[in-house]
Amino acid sequence: MSKDRSPVSAATLKSSAPVFAALGDPTRLRLVSLLCDSGPLSITRLTAGSNVTRQAITKHLRVMEEAGLLRNNRVGRHSVWELNQPRLREVRRYLKMISRQWDDALDSLREFVED
Repeated sequence: MSKDRSPVSAATLKSSAPVFAALGDPTRLRLVSLLCDSGPLSITRLTAGSNVTRQAITKHLRVMEEAGLLRNNRVGRHSVWELNQPRLREVRRYLKMISRQWDDALDSLREFVED
């Protein structure tokens, strides 16, 4: 079995859970999408065109920062938020591993049903 197909460790599960919990909110997904499309943005730009208050957006950003998805950099008096690319790559690898495990399970089920 290849390294990518090995069982997921308890430590990996524990460290990944906050990421998926953070992404389980539509407002947070919208913020991640904005940052993916536009790169680093200020809180003002992230709030523009939204019916959500600046304070609420800030709380959402902090949740994602605590999960390791975002970084906050100060540029003068402004906070600029950006995606934490290494963390996103780690989560992407985890999802890819889960996808392979599901594919393997479905292939086994298909073979069983066909026999």
